[in-house]
Amino acid sequence: MDALPVARLQFATTTSFHFLFVLLTLGLVTLVAVMQTRWTLGGKPELLRMTRFWGRLYVINYALGIVTGIVMEFQFGLTWTGLSAFAGDVFGAPLAIETLVAFFLESTFLGLWIFGFGRLNKWLHLTLIWLVTLTAYASALFIMLANSFLQNPVGSRLEGGTLHLDDFGALFSNPALVASLPHVLSAALVTGGFFVVGVSAYHFLKRTTEVEFFRRSMRIGVVAALVGSIFVVNQGFAQFGELKMYQPDKLDESVVGMPLGAMIGLGFLMFVCAILGTLLLFRNWVTKARFLHYLMVAAIPLPFLASIMGWLVRELGRQPWLVWGKLRTADAIADVPAGQILFSFIAFSLLFAALAVADWVLMARVAKRGPDPVEEEPAELPVLSGV
Repeated sequence: MDALPVARLQFATTTSFHFLFVLLTLGLVTLVAVMQTRWTLGGKPELLRMTRFWGRLYVINYALGIVTGIVMEFQFGLTWTGLSAFAGDVFGAPLAIETLVAFFLESTFLGLWIFGFGRLNKWLHLTLIWLVTLTAYASALFIMLANSFLQNPVGSRLEGGTLHLDDFGALFSNPALVASLPHVLSAALVTGGFFVVGVSAYHFLKRTTEVEFFRRSMRIGVVAALVGSIFVVNQGFAQFGELKMYQPDKLDESVVGMPLGAMIGLGFLMFVCAILGTLLLFRNWVTKARFLHYLMVAAIPLPFLASIMGWLVRELGRQPWLVWGKLRTADAIADVPAGQILFSFIAFSLLFAALAVADWVLMARVAKRGPDPVEEEPAELPVLSGV
């Protein structure tokens, strides 16, 4: 058995699963921060209830996403020891910073935010959710720094058979990062927007009595989906220009043709759905346009599918290199039997499947149940109560 295709499939599965959790986490935390900001400035009770409801969904996805990230780190250590040996001095630096930012700062701020409802000053509490948001975006930055280095290994020199970091600042100006980071962040905004719109549309289909609650939620979600869609398409095409600088033949390789076409098609489809969704902002349409409600519910998976296609374009086009022009993928695999890699791949896949089902079940239950009744104002965010 050849270990290379199994190892590549394992890498694709673990990273793409984790990426889906990250997208929704980044998108939802941004919208929750906006909702809480509007409540803090205006004081309308509906905005506080929105902050609690959508914040609860965000926390569930964040918690399970952390577990997928830990599993992804395991597969790096088990399967890709050649990468660590060859480029660990460079590749490991942004990943170490990301771990400190995501695992310590972000989690700490989030814990204070969750248990600070009704206990902290509202301005301090608002500061906490924005700190959670900023550290989440910082985490995305450092992950993309590491990934962009694999695409275009700037700021390093080859010495003694290993890469050494010469210029940490060069990682931030890497052409592979300049367009891809805004593209990923826009994709997260689209994902959060479509999720909020889809869940709100579901409740309108069920003839909800919480009309004002989900009308306001849908308005924020539609704006996020539309703005994010515009930037996703724009930054996606901007990346094509950047590619000519460091991987000029990438888009000419038939290995990337199918996912590239699917990504472009899904991107424009999301843009069209976001435009149609703006019709729901009209007061008379938001409760009556049932065909648009069905469309918005069906559109929830679109950003996830488009993101996976985009990831495939970015990663498949780099082959046969793991570090472009420096380290081949086949040379980065750990010196272990192919059967062992297959076993870990199956184990990781089963674990990810269980986490995905758990995330879906928990979020679906909370989403279907809807917000807490007006008369119930718990002192803290009851993340898993009643799920």
